[in-house]
Amino acid sequence: MAPSQMSYAPTLGKLLKSLNTQPLEASIEALIYLLKRRQVKGDDVANATAHMLLQVVANSKWQNVDQLLAKVSNTGHRLAQAAPTEQVIGNVVRRVMGLIRDEASEDRNADEMGDSVSDLSQLPTTPTISTRPGPTPLRAATLPMSKSMFNLLCVSETVQSPVTGASTPMSQGASANMHALRSEVIDGIEEIMDEISQADDQIAGFADIQIHPGDYVLAYLPSPTVERFLVKAAAKRRFTVFLASAERQKPGEVPHAALRKKLNGLGVNTISLASNGLMAYMPRVNKVVISAKAVYANGGISTESGCSTAARAAQEYSKPVIVLSGVYKFCPVDPSDDGTEFEQGDSSTYVDYADGEAVDALEVENIVGEYLPPQYVDVYLTNLGPQTRDHLATIMADHYKLEDMGLSLHLP
Repeated sequence: MAPSQMSYAPTLGKLLKSLNTQPLEASIEALIYLLKRRQVKGDDVANATAHMLLQVVANSKWQNVDQLLAKVSNTGHRLAQAAPTEQVIGNVVRRVMGLIRDEASEDRNADEMGDSVSDLSQLPTTPTISTRPGPTPLRAATLPMSKSMFNLLCVSETVQSPVTGASTPMSQGASANMHALRSEVIDGIEEIMDEISQADDQIAGFADIQIHPGDYVLAYLPSPTVERFLVKAAAKRRFTVFLASAERQKPGEVPHAALRKKLNGLGVNTISLASNGLMAYMPRVNKVVISAKAVYANGGISTESGCSTAARAAQEYSKPVIVLSGVYKFCPVDPSDDGTEFEQGDSSTYVDYADGEAVDALEVENIVGEYLPPQYVDVYLTNLGPQTRDHLATIMADHYKLEDMGLSLHLP
């Protein structure tokens, strides 16, 4: 259903600008509308999800940590149902839920330390028998009781979380202390948003390490992340890029014209290839560069349809495959566990429906995404630097809480 608050078709830019001026529910509905219409996709989905969860934390009503976790999870579920092929929605939701748990845990630890100091101060003191003045005995009244935010938010018992089944401290109440927790979580979400916005530039910063002078680099359906990576490398290296594409081009249309212009201007040669000609050129290729929409726990990736053809050809000739991905795309589940779906594109890209007989006789599906198994990937180049498959589990453990890893928002 289209958002009732808007008389025009919203765009992501307009939506983000209006977040602080329209009701929270209207903003969520507007984003769902954009996701269903595929007007928001790719890296913009992660950014939009983080912005919306920030609004949920800032503007929704909640009395305790479990209520906040439930609201974040519920909003994430609604967004994921609107775009079931976008695994990054679940990743951002898991990050925010882990952030909430971390803030609560830090305050609990501070509270326990304060209680320990208070208990020590109330130990009985030994009477002084010396005639000389002794030190003034410590009294509980002279040591201020630590009043951390968690001390005021939680009760002496924990309850089972309706979201994850984990024990989560519950709130006692005061609005001033809830505001403090709210502020800390908002600051953390803003840091996640900064990470998302800076990831491509940080990945590109490793380009001159991965690409060497004289290399022949194959880029299959280069995404904005790959484009920035190649342009950054071209600023310091002279090499040749094979730009491969599976789509049928219109007469006179040059594939990836804008990227070709940038690279040619920097002294890098570019050659356009069709996907059915990859094997013939692979002996000349030094490395294959593709981008990931999601990196799964087993090391497999969700990527553009046709990338597996390039990766398999590279393996046949022992050429390394480099996958570019921000850490926020790391998905701590296996693809079979998350009901993975792949987006369907416009079939007219491959079939000319001007032919009436073809319309009546054919049913064509154009799947624009696919799963690439981990054995075809050699290096995962992230905003934290190059990683191997064995190190993926460590990175995911650093970015997600154990109780949130099994969260599946894409299943009904």
